[in-house]
Amino acid sequence: MTETLPADVALVLEAVLGEDDPVHLALRWQVPHIRVRERCTCGCGTAYFDLDAQAVEPAPSGPGTVVAAEAQIFTEDGECPGEILVFAQGGYLSWLEVCSWSDDIEVTLATAQRLLRP
Repeated sequence: MTETLPADVALVLEAVLGEDDPVHLALRWQVPHIRVRERCTCGCGTAYFDLDAQAVEPAPSGPGTVVAAEAQIFTEDGECPGEILVFAQGGYLSWLEVCSWSDDIEVTLATAQRLLRP
């Protein structure tokens, strides 16, 4: 089942996809056309997308699967417990991955929303 784009996913995509990069800008234009197809079952917030490719142009990210955007997550103490990766396949948003590198700090999309630094 496909669900509409939840606020946590939309807010993190907005934070990670900058407006100055042409690839990021093209991917931002795709956001209104994506839906969450599936989420990771561990609770991290990783989301896999379905996209109506007929509704938007592909981003100039190249063929195949690429990390189109990434952002490290920093705590108030300056620690980096993880990062957010945005993947594109053939120029279209494919999934948003939440990566955790810490056993002490749970990294989720909620954590990312609070701690991502512009």
